[in-house]
Order: sequence, then C-alpha cells, then structure tokens
Amino acid sequence: MSTESHNSGHEPRHADVSFEERDIQAGVIYKYLFALGVAVVASAFICIFVLRYTTAFTASIDSPPPPSRETHQRELPPEPRLQGFGFPGQKADPQADLRKKIQDDTEANEKLEWIDRSSGIVQIPVKDAMKIVAEKGLSPAPAASTEKKK
Repeated sequence: MSTESHNSGHEPRHADVSFEERDIQAGVIYKYLFALGVAVVASAFICIFVLRYTTAFTASIDSPPPPSRETHQRELPPEPRLQGFGFPGQKADPQADLRKKIQDDTEANEKLEWIDRSSGIVQIPVKDAMKIVAEKGLSPAPAASTEKKK
C-alpha cells in the first residue's frame, strides 16, 4: 500500500476520455421530440376541425322543437308532485318545513305527560330516561322457554 495521498489537485479524469459517440445520439433524440411536437399540433388541428365541422353540421340540420313541447312546457307534472321551492304557484319552503319538524321532534322528546294514567305509563324526557337507566340499569329480559313446541 502506498502512503502517498491520491489527491494531487488534478481532476481524476484523463483528458482523452469522453463518452463514446455510439452511446448517445443527441440528433436522434431531437428528431424524435420534434416529430412528437408536430404530431401533437397536427392532432390539435384535426380535433378543432372536427369540432367546428360537427357543430356547424348539427346547427344546419336542427329542426325547431315541436309546438306541443312549447305549449306543455309550463304545465306542472301530474300528482303526486314532490315538494320543491320555486315552482309557480307553490308556497312551500322545504327548509322551513325541516326546521319545524326538528323543533316538533325536540319538543316531543322533552315532553312530560301521562300516556295511560290507570296503568301508570308516563312519557318522560329522553335525558331523564337515560339518567334512570344509568342509575338502575335495564330490567333483565325474560328467560327463553326450554320446552319444545309440538
């Protein structure tokens, strides 16, 4: 082994060493890229031509809509009609109906009233029912019958 440093300050390549011409041919790559660009531009022109031709062709052969379509255009569909806001003559507002339904459901869940006074059945708010179930737990389910049915 040599004890001398290999770093002499010169570049480690030989002056005559370079890539071989047959390894990479830049001219071929440039020709390919040029041909690819020409193909893309030609395709774009073909697409534009076809679009303009078909648009002009369909505009020239379009017939006017039948008169029955124009007369029946403003009529509402037959019953049952779905609720929608903005139909002529309709005063329903789906968002207001949804807000009212949510409010009614909330009031029903927070209501305290007798369902059947003689049986002792009461409707209580959901929060109170959850507290009672958390404190006492649920009653056990009745045991399943082990007898075979005949």
